[in-house]
Amino acid sequence: MTFPRFHRDDAILAVSAFLGGVLLWSLGLYTQSSRGDLPAWTTLVPLTVISAQSLLRRVAPLAMLPIATAALIADQFTVGSLITVVVFTDAVYAAVVYGSPTAARRIPVLTGLFTVASTITLLALFQDPGGLLLGVIIGFITLAPATTGSIIRNHREAADAAELRAEQTALLAEMDRVQAVTAERSRMARELHDVVANHLSAIAIHSTAALSLNDPRTTEDALGVIRENSVAGLTEMRRLIGLLRNSGGDQESSVAPTLAGLESLVTQAATHGVGSGLAFSLDDRREEGATLPSPVELAAYRIVQESLTNALKHAGPGEVRITLTHLVGSALTVVVTSPFSSRPGPRAPGSGAGLVGMRERVALLEGELEAGPIEGPPGGETKIWCVRAVLPVGDDKEPST
Repeated sequence: MTFPRFHRDDAILAVSAFLGGVLLWSLGLYTQSSRGDLPAWTTLVPLTVISAQSLLRRVAPLAMLPIATAALIADQFTVGSLITVVVFTDAVYAAVVYGSPTAARRIPVLTGLFTVASTITLLALFQDPGGLLLGVIIGFITLAPATTGSIIRNHREAADAAELRAEQTALLAEMDRVQAVTAERSRMARELHDVVANHLSAIAIHSTAALSLNDPRTTEDALGVIRENSVAGLTEMRRLIGLLRNSGGDQESSVAPTLAGLESLVTQAATHGVGSGLAFSLDDRREEGATLPSPVELAAYRIVQESLTNALKHAGPGEVRITLTHLVGSALTVVVTSPFSSRPGPRAPGSGAGLVGMRERVALLEGELEAGPIEGPPGGETKIWCVRAVLPVGDDKEPST
């Protein structure tokens, strides 16, 4: 059998109340005149009971209140102790503060009704203003502590709610911070992949060609391409490092590549694809005068760049075609097709991260991306690899890249 653990403050209150009552009794200080039928020491009985029930203030506040009420009634048949009355008011207060929410709502109402009813009854019985005074005293020992307890409980609940809101706000702020860090890392990963993959793929292809073909001319051309891509890669890396050091979004838009650089990108891919049987063409069907948001231009540029890199690594001989379509008020459509077949020759390994990056860029713009083999035109390759991205350009869609 386990016994409840009483709060230390409640134990101190119980002992102090009992000792205070005994002191008043020993000094002959009573609340009522001497009762001839009962000796004065009998007032110690309700005092002991009501002092002992103070141990239940926190562990069983509602069970404590009937005991305190019975002790107060019993005290009225003795010479009476002021401590008994004071401890009763504390019992009413504790029942409201530490009791159930239902009890906390009902006790002030019940004590108020009891005070009013008692006052009216006493006035009717005594037909004297003294009855009103007794009603005020009853209100002091019942309604006043119940009202005080209700106020204190409301303040505590408000403080607890404010603390809970503060904890939830801190938790949401931490979640936002983690999401922001994760989003920034994803953006950095996409940029690093897009910046490095194209140039390193060209370096890998041409270095493999230089090592596999014993031709001084081929080796010299390959070294030239390797140097060109090394310098371009370093330039892009410096741009990205500068972008990371400067958190302002304007700097990105001023240095980020745009669709105006696609011709240079296609020319560069054609240079890298010399000897592979690949031909590159750009079909720009965008309406003149139509402007695109910088995130859309960057995403489209990176999608074309990654598609050309994949074509250099995986496509068979044939034409790689880039088609851009955009009318004012409509989405930008980017389509890159390349021959879907194996071919001999130097090949750079791929990890599949480029397609993931493309999907992330399109998802940020709430667009659509399709990538996979499709049936080719009649009389041509059996299948072609097609990357098709639809990028919304509405004024209400300006997500960060």
